[in-house]
Amino acid sequence: MKTSIKNIFTLLFFLTFSISFAQNVEGVITTSENIPLEAVNVVIKGTTHSAVTDNSGKFIIDSQGRLPLTLLIQYVGYKTTEIELTAIPANPIQVSLREENELVEVVVSSRRRIEKVQDVPIAISVITGKQAEQTGAFNVNRIKELVPSVQLYSSNPRNTGINIRSLGSPFGLTNDGIDPGVGFYVDGVYYARPAATTLDFIDVEQIEVLRGPQGSLFGKNTTSGAFNITTRKPSFNSGADFEVSYGNYNFLQAKASLTGALGKKVAGRISFSGTQRDGLVDNVATGRPTNTLNNQGIRGQLLWTPTVNTNVIFAADITTQRPDGYAQVIAGVAPTQRAAYRQFDAIIADLNYQLPSQNAFDRKIDQDTPWRSNQDMGGFSLNVDTKIGGGTLTSTTAWRFWNWDPSNDRDFTGLQVLAKSQNPTRQTQITQEVRYAGQLTSKISGVVGVFFIDQTSQTDGTEESGNAQWRFAQSSTSALWRTPGLFEGYGIKTDANIRASSAAVFGQIDWAITDFLHVLPGLRYNFDKKDAHYARTTYGGLQTTDPALLALKRQVYSDQAFDSAIDNTDFSGNITVTLKASDRINAYGTFAKSYKPVGVNVAGLPTNSAGQPLLELAVIKPEKVYHYEVGVKTSPFKNSILNVALFKTDIKDFQTNVQAAELGVNRGYLANADEVQVQGVELDASFVINQHLTINGAATYTDGKYVKFTNAPLPLEETGAPVSFKDVSGSALPGASKWAGSLGGELSDNARFFGNAGKIFLAVDSYARSEFSSSPSASKYLVVAGYAIFNARLGFRAGQGLSVHFWGRNLLNKDYYEQLLPAGGNSGQYAGVLGDQRTYGVTLKYSL
Repeated sequence: MKTSIKNIFTLLFFLTFSISFAQNVEGVITTSENIPLEAVNVVIKGTTHSAVTDNSGKFIIDSQGRLPLTLLIQYVGYKTTEIELTAIPANPIQVSLREENELVEVVVSSRRRIEKVQDVPIAISVITGKQAEQTGAFNVNRIKELVPSVQLYSSNPRNTGINIRSLGSPFGLTNDGIDPGVGFYVDGVYYARPAATTLDFIDVEQIEVLRGPQGSLFGKNTTSGAFNITTRKPSFNSGADFEVSYGNYNFLQAKASLTGALGKKVAGRISFSGTQRDGLVDNVATGRPTNTLNNQGIRGQLLWTPTVNTNVIFAADITTQRPDGYAQVIAGVAPTQRAAYRQFDAIIADLNYQLPSQNAFDRKIDQDTPWRSNQDMGGFSLNVDTKIGGGTLTSTTAWRFWNWDPSNDRDFTGLQVLAKSQNPTRQTQITQEVRYAGQLTSKISGVVGVFFIDQTSQTDGTEESGNAQWRFAQSSTSALWRTPGLFEGYGIKTDANIRASSAAVFGQIDWAITDFLHVLPGLRYNFDKKDAHYARTTYGGLQTTDPALLALKRQVYSDQAFDSAIDNTDFSGNITVTLKASDRINAYGTFAKSYKPVGVNVAGLPTNSAGQPLLELAVIKPEKVYHYEVGVKTSPFKNSILNVALFKTDIKDFQTNVQAAELGVNRGYLANADEVQVQGVELDASFVINQHLTINGAATYTDGKYVKFTNAPLPLEETGAPVSFKDVSGSALPGASKWAGSLGGELSDNARFFGNAGKIFLAVDSYARSEFSSSPSASKYLVVAGYAIFNARLGFRAGQGLSVHFWGRNLLNKDYYEQLLPAGGNSGQYAGVLGDQRTYGVTLKYSL
């Protein structure tokens, strides 16, 4: 009996010891040169339980029965590292810490596999989520200051265009009948509407900006490049981040993210972002500032891991914007070729009206039509990744919507010229992509996939004249124009609908002829179909049967209706040759034939001398893109990157959006320019000078021009000329600056703040671009002058705990335009989208 009891106690002791021993995690921490690090702090994330390494870099920490868990490894002067463990390792883990200012080789997933960005034969810029947060780049408009090859123009969310290398979207007002040339993807889901680029980022892990055609890698054809955005994924280890910023103009931004296990095989993540700010432009008519910020967004994700080889992520998000904003300020008046009484200054003098200011940068307006730019965007997606053989099979299914509810003052004055300008739109889309990416043989890897999108867009618009319309529309000296009430309340109701479907098969292989020489051919087959309906009906105004008065009304608005349906197919492709001359030099050359689908007009057509719509403009031809590029990616010395790319793109039947002089063409109309050419050179550089100083910069030279465009619209100052079109061959493309660049640096040192180890830092960055045309047909009045802005940040950051920094943007308070655009009807006045004046504030962040 005693022996039995003794044996039982022995067994219990053994089990207790075994369990206790099995709960310990052991490891060794060294530098990247394999030198042991003493006194490194090892913390179980989400707890206060920690351990410290000895003089040989070893540590032992009790897991306390927490599995899975994340080890947070902190050491002053080195980057904080996180190690996720789902089981107690049988052997000590080996951890190599990188110095804080050691240049880390960024990995990307743009080619549907994880690889170092310097090994990718594509001109690509990468902005990490931390970089975006630290520089205040909470949307794409801020990203362009870090990646100067990107241009974004937005007079309101709907009328947003995003370009890379001056190509992608037609410059000016948006027409739903064409596809953007820059793809915008979030976690593999294609966002069809450019308005998505105006929304705040939510919990972003990384932003990859690919330049040049990418049709053999992505589901939707992209002729100019792509944004590949990945968000932070759910984790089985608990974690949380909270951030709040406050600045002048009552700027307030809050962000939060929570993640953790919801079950043995299910984890979740929920993220929130909200931004508010008072207006930056004073409306003297209403007595309150306008152009406010009011954005909220939430994103939720569920991760299910049914097997070790399969991940399933369900994600849902919704973002809303409710600003009192996007008002444009009159920037000047251009004399036109119309008669003297039809010049803007003469018109407002007759109406006893004066502009509130002759200087746009007084930031004063008196516009009487409320500015409303409400939009809702959201949807859900299901992404399944399954490892099969040497690769991964991925299925991405998504449904998304976009609601746009606007009100604009398109005459830009306090006069009732256009009393209403409202074109609310609802867009929905369904997308499905299936692809396989991986190692096919010992020498060949690649990606092959299929993609489908079906989207509809419905616009129910209203545009209505006010009591001053008669004077702006007056085209003769007839006294009939003064007929009381003739145009007041006279307008059009618009019904515009488009359904667009696209299907594609695409693929690219990477053939390793040798370890140093690779050939990468890619192919794409595309089918596109578009059906459009447009109808507008006049209403209101003076009810009369007088033919002369009716003729005057028809000069302002007329009934118009047309339908169009078209489909076409296209084969496109690319071939790249890459030569890795050494570990520090990787060169590549690319030729790509790309394609942008056929376009249809769904915003009204200009009319001929008989008042009939020009139906030949209802459908425009697809773009044919021929792209050539050579580049070299180098690391000239340790902790340095220096990349150069030279490119040339020729486009036949370039799709452009032009502004008509007629009010009835609500947002301009589409046309083809015969030929366009863009060529240039880009430079990207990053240098870690020492453990305290880093410098990074990027520059681009771009020469974009119309090689042949003989039927271009007249520039603003030639409105009223006896001809309707102009040959602008040889002139510059709108939105294309010859030069653009960014330059920044950070000075840092080790510090502690509230007991947390981290870095105190001073960072400065700048962005500059030269002048560019802001009109489809170059106008000397619509040229945006070049400008440069400077930003800075000072503070402390830590991997865990409290971080704080003070920030300032446009520190020199530079006055600059982001865009210039003529008023509806081309009466001579034009307005500007103003860049923000100096702003400053403080950001606090706490991480668990």
